Amino acid sequence: MKRGLFITLEGMDGSGKTTQHGLLVKYLRQRGLAVRETREPGGTRVGEEIRRILLASHGGRPAKPVKPDKPDKPDEPDELDELASLTELTLMYAARAQHLEQVVRPALARGELVLSDRFNDASMAYQGYGRQLGAPTVRALDRIICGPTQPDLTVVLDLPASLALERARGRETRRRSKHGRFEAQSIRFHERVRAGYLAIARRDPRRVKVVRADQPVAEVERQIRHVVDLFLKQSQSRRLRRSSRKVEG
Repeated sequence: MKRGLFITLEGMDGSGKTTQHGLLVKYLRQRGLAVRETREPGGTRVGEEIRRILLASHGGRPAKPVKPDKPDKPDEPDELDELASLTELTLMYAARAQHLEQVVRPALARGELVLSDRFNDASMAYQGYGRQLGAPTVRALDRIICGPTQPDLTVVLDLPASLALERARGRETRRRSKHGRFEAQSIRFHERVRAGYLAIARRDPRRVKVVRADQPVAEVERQIRHVVDLFLKQSQSRRLRRSSRKVEG
Protein backbone atom coordinates (compact mmCIF):
# COMPACT_ATOMS: atom_id res chain seq x y z
CA MET A 1 0.00 0.00 0.00
CA LYS A 2 1.27 3.45 -0.90
CA ARG A 3 2.16 5.82 1.93
CA GLY A 4 -0.46 8.48 2.51
CA LEU A 5 0.05 12.23 2.41
CA PHE A 6 0.59 14.52 5.38
CA ILE A 7 -0.78 18.08 5.20
CA THR A 8 -0.64 20.60 8.03
CA LEU A 9 -2.28 23.97 8.58
CA GLU A 10 -0.29 26.49 10.61
CA GLY A 11 -0.62 30.08 11.76
CA MET A 12 -0.89 32.32 14.76
CA ASP A 13 -3.84 32.23 17.13
CA GLY A 14 -6.51 34.38 15.53
CA SER A 15 -5.54 33.51 11.95
CA GLY A 16 -8.71 31.50 11.32
CA LYS A 17 -6.71 28.29 11.04
CA THR A 18 -9.17 26.01 12.82
CA THR A 19 -12.08 27.28 10.71
CA GLN A 20 -10.11 26.65 7.52
CA HIS A 21 -9.07 23.21 8.78
CA GLY A 22 -12.72 22.18 9.06
CA LEU A 23 -13.56 23.58 5.62
CA LEU A 24 -10.61 21.78 4.02
CA VAL A 25 -11.51 18.46 5.64
CA LYS A 26 -15.03 18.75 4.20
CA TYR A 27 -13.72 19.69 0.73
CA LEU A 28 -11.22 16.84 0.54
CA ARG A 29 -13.80 14.27 1.65
CA GLN A 30 -16.18 15.56 -1.01
CA ARG A 31 -13.40 14.79 -3.49
CA GLY A 32 -13.54 11.19 -2.31
CA LEU A 33 -10.29 11.17 -0.34
CA ALA A 34 -9.82 9.19 2.86
CA VAL A 35 -8.98 12.00 5.29
CA ARG A 36 -7.80 11.58 8.87
CA GLU A 37 -8.45 14.91 10.57
CA THR A 38 -6.53 15.67 13.75
CA ARG A 39 -4.99 18.49 15.75
CA GLU A 40 -2.12 19.46 18.03
CA PRO A 41 -1.67 19.53 20.87
CA GLY A 42 -4.23 16.74 21.10
CA GLY A 43 -5.37 14.06 18.72
CA THR A 44 -5.11 11.33 21.39
CA ARG A 45 -6.34 10.96 24.96
CA VAL A 46 -2.87 11.66 26.27
CA GLY A 47 -2.51 14.62 23.93
CA GLU A 48 -5.84 16.09 24.97
CA GLU A 49 -4.83 15.89 28.63
CA ILE A 50 -1.59 17.70 27.83
CA ARG A 51 -3.60 20.26 25.83
CA ARG A 52 -5.79 20.84 28.90
CA ILE A 53 -2.70 21.55 31.02
CA LEU A 54 -1.27 23.94 28.44
CA LEU A 55 -4.53 25.83 27.91
CA ALA A 56 -5.03 26.18 31.66
CA SER A 57 -1.65 27.82 32.12
CA HIS A 58 -0.38 31.34 31.55
CA GLY A 59 3.23 31.60 30.44
CA GLY A 60 5.73 34.40 30.45
CA ARG A 61 6.78 34.50 34.08
CA PRO A 62 9.79 32.68 35.51
CA ALA A 63 8.96 29.70 37.66
CA LYS A 64 8.88 30.37 41.39
CA PRO A 65 11.41 28.42 43.45
CA VAL A 66 9.95 25.59 45.49
CA LYS A 67 10.15 26.20 49.23
CA PRO A 68 11.62 23.17 50.99
CA ASP A 69 9.41 23.68 54.04
CA LYS A 70 6.23 23.75 51.94
CA PRO A 71 4.76 20.32 51.11
CA ASP A 72 3.94 19.56 47.51
CA LYS A 73 0.33 20.23 46.55
CA PRO A 74 -0.24 18.61 43.16
CA ASP A 75 -3.06 19.60 40.85
CA GLU A 76 -3.49 23.07 42.31
CA PRO A 77 -4.63 25.41 39.49
CA ASP A 78 -2.12 28.12 40.37
CA GLU A 79 0.75 25.66 39.83
CA LEU A 80 -0.15 25.65 36.14
CA ASP A 81 0.78 29.34 35.92
CA GLU A 82 4.44 28.56 36.36
CA LEU A 83 5.28 26.41 33.33
CA ALA A 84 8.77 27.24 32.13
CA SER A 85 9.32 27.71 28.39
CA LEU A 86 11.29 24.46 28.12
CA THR A 87 8.53 22.64 30.01
CA GLU A 88 6.05 23.96 27.48
CA LEU A 89 8.19 22.73 24.58
CA THR A 90 8.73 19.26 26.01
CA LEU A 91 5.02 18.89 26.81
CA MET A 92 4.24 19.76 23.20
CA TYR A 93 6.64 17.10 21.98
CA ALA A 94 5.34 14.55 24.49
CA ALA A 95 1.87 15.04 23.03
CA ARG A 96 3.36 14.86 19.53
CA ALA A 97 5.13 11.56 20.22
CA GLN A 98 1.82 9.99 21.25
CA HIS A 99 0.07 11.60 18.29
CA LEU A 100 2.57 10.16 15.84
CA GLU A 101 2.44 6.72 17.40
CA GLN A 102 -1.35 6.41 17.61
CA VAL A 103 -2.68 8.56 14.78
CA VAL A 104 -0.33 10.00 12.17
CA ARG A 105 1.95 7.09 11.30
CA PRO A 106 -0.80 4.42 11.28
CA ALA A 107 -2.99 6.59 9.03
CA LEU A 108 -0.12 7.26 6.63
CA ALA A 109 0.67 3.54 6.55
CA ARG A 110 -2.96 2.88 5.54
CA GLY A 111 -2.55 5.29 2.64
CA GLU A 112 -4.80 7.99 4.12
CA LEU A 113 -4.39 11.74 3.85
CA VAL A 114 -3.63 13.14 7.30
CA LEU A 115 -4.74 16.75 7.80
CA SER A 116 -3.53 18.23 11.08
CA ASP A 117 -4.40 21.54 12.68
CA ARG A 118 -0.79 22.38 13.68
CA PHE A 119 2.27 20.15 13.87
CA ASN A 120 5.99 20.66 14.46
CA ASP A 121 6.29 24.05 12.70
CA ALA A 122 4.18 25.44 15.55
CA SER A 123 6.87 24.43 18.04
CA MET A 124 9.54 26.17 16.01
CA ALA A 125 7.44 29.35 15.70
CA TYR A 126 6.04 29.51 19.24
CA GLN A 127 8.79 28.02 21.37
CA GLY A 128 11.83 28.44 19.12
CA TYR A 129 11.06 32.03 18.11
CA GLY A 130 8.28 33.24 20.43
CA ARG A 131 9.81 31.87 23.64
CA GLN A 132 13.30 32.41 22.21
CA LEU A 133 14.49 28.89 23.00
CA GLY A 134 16.22 28.87 19.63
CA ALA A 135 15.99 26.69 16.54
CA PRO A 136 18.72 24.19 17.61
CA THR A 137 16.78 23.24 20.76
CA VAL A 138 13.57 22.61 18.85
CA ARG A 139 15.35 20.73 16.05
CA ALA A 140 17.09 18.46 18.55
CA LEU A 141 13.75 17.31 19.99
CA ASP A 142 12.23 17.06 16.53
CA ARG A 143 14.95 14.73 15.28
CA ILE A 144 14.25 12.39 18.20
CA ILE A 145 10.44 12.53 18.21
CA CYS A 146 9.44 13.12 14.57
CA GLY A 147 12.47 11.87 12.69
CA PRO A 148 11.55 11.26 9.05
CA THR A 149 7.82 11.78 9.64
CA GLN A 150 7.46 15.32 8.36
CA PRO A 151 4.63 17.15 6.57
CA ASP A 152 4.50 16.86 2.78
CA LEU A 153 2.67 20.21 2.53
CA THR A 154 2.20 23.00 5.06
CA VAL A 155 -0.11 25.97 4.56
CA VAL A 156 0.69 28.93 6.82
CA LEU A 157 -2.09 31.47 7.36
CA ASP A 158 -0.32 34.78 7.80
CA LEU A 159 -1.53 38.13 9.07
CA PRO A 160 -0.09 41.04 11.08
CA ALA A 161 0.60 40.12 14.69
CA SER A 162 -1.54 42.99 16.00
CA LEU A 163 -4.58 41.77 14.05
CA ALA A 164 -4.03 38.16 15.08
CA LEU A 165 -3.82 39.14 18.73
CA GLU A 166 -6.91 41.33 18.46
CA ARG A 167 -8.89 38.47 16.93
CA ALA A 168 -7.65 35.91 19.46
CA ARG A 169 -8.45 38.10 22.44
CA GLY A 170 -11.84 38.98 20.96
CA ARG A 171 -12.61 35.28 20.60
CA GLU A 172 -11.78 34.64 24.26
CA THR A 173 -13.92 37.60 25.31
CA ARG A 174 -16.90 36.28 23.33
CA ARG A 175 -16.45 32.92 25.02
CA ARG A 176 -16.33 34.74 28.38
CA SER A 177 -13.06 33.04 29.19
CA LYS A 178 -9.89 34.66 30.44
CA HIS A 179 -7.00 35.01 28.04
CA GLY A 180 -5.08 31.77 27.57
CA ARG A 181 -1.37 31.05 27.61
CA PHE A 182 -0.62 32.74 24.30
CA GLU A 183 -3.33 35.41 24.21
CA ALA A 184 -1.86 36.82 27.42
CA GLN A 185 1.51 37.44 25.78
CA SER A 186 2.79 40.81 24.56
CA ILE A 187 2.65 42.01 20.97
CA ARG A 188 6.42 41.46 20.72
CA PHE A 189 5.93 37.77 21.46
CA HIS A 190 3.38 37.47 18.66
CA GLU A 191 5.62 39.39 16.27
CA ARG A 192 8.39 36.88 16.97
CA VAL A 193 5.97 34.00 16.31
CA ARG A 194 4.97 35.52 12.97
CA ALA A 195 8.62 36.06 12.08
CA GLY A 196 9.24 32.41 12.91
CA TYR A 197 6.54 31.17 10.56
CA LEU A 198 7.77 33.39 7.74
CA ALA A 199 11.35 32.23 8.30
CA ILE A 200 10.20 28.60 8.04
CA ALA A 201 8.45 29.41 4.76
CA ARG A 202 11.55 31.08 3.34
CA ARG A 203 13.76 28.12 4.26
CA ASP A 204 11.43 25.52 2.74
CA PRO A 205 9.38 27.16 -0.03
CA ARG A 206 8.60 23.88 -1.80
CA ARG A 207 6.79 22.49 1.25
CA VAL A 208 5.50 25.64 2.96
CA LYS A 209 2.99 27.90 1.22
CA VAL A 210 1.85 31.19 2.76
CA VAL A 211 -1.74 32.42 2.40
CA ARG A 212 -2.81 35.85 3.60
CA ALA A 213 -5.36 35.43 6.37
CA ASP A 214 -6.48 39.09 6.47
CA GLN A 215 -9.00 38.36 3.69
CA PRO A 216 -12.63 37.16 3.72
CA VAL A 217 -13.02 33.55 4.89
CA ALA A 218 -14.27 32.43 1.46
CA GLU A 219 -11.24 33.92 -0.32
CA VAL A 220 -8.81 32.32 2.14
CA GLU A 221 -10.61 29.02 1.60
CA ARG A 222 -10.35 29.41 -2.20
CA GLN A 223 -6.61 30.05 -2.06
CA ILE A 224 -6.00 27.11 0.29
CA ARG A 225 -7.96 24.82 -2.04
CA HIS A 226 -5.84 26.01 -4.97
CA VAL A 227 -2.61 25.24 -3.10
CA VAL A 228 -3.83 21.82 -2.00
CA ASP A 229 -5.26 20.88 -5.40
CA LEU A 230 -1.97 21.73 -7.08
CA PHE A 231 -0.05 19.71 -4.50
CA LEU A 232 -2.32 16.67 -4.96
CA LYS A 233 -1.99 16.88 -8.73
CA GLN A 234 1.81 17.05 -8.49
CA SER A 235 1.88 14.16 -6.00
CA GLN A 236 -0.23 12.04 -8.33
CA SER A 237 2.05 12.84 -11.27
CA ARG A 238 5.15 11.87 -9.29
CA ARG A 239 3.59 8.57 -8.29
CA LEU A 240 2.59 7.80 -11.86
CA ARG A 241 6.13 8.51 -13.06
CA ARG A 242 7.59 6.23 -10.39
CA SER A 243 5.14 3.46 -11.31
CA SER A 244 6.02 3.87 -14.98
CA ARG A 245 9.76 3.57 -14.28
CA LYS A 246 9.17 0.40 -12.26
CA VAL A 247 7.17 -1.15 -15.12
CA GLU A 248 9.85 -0.21 -17.66
CA GLY A 249 12.57 -1.63 -15.39
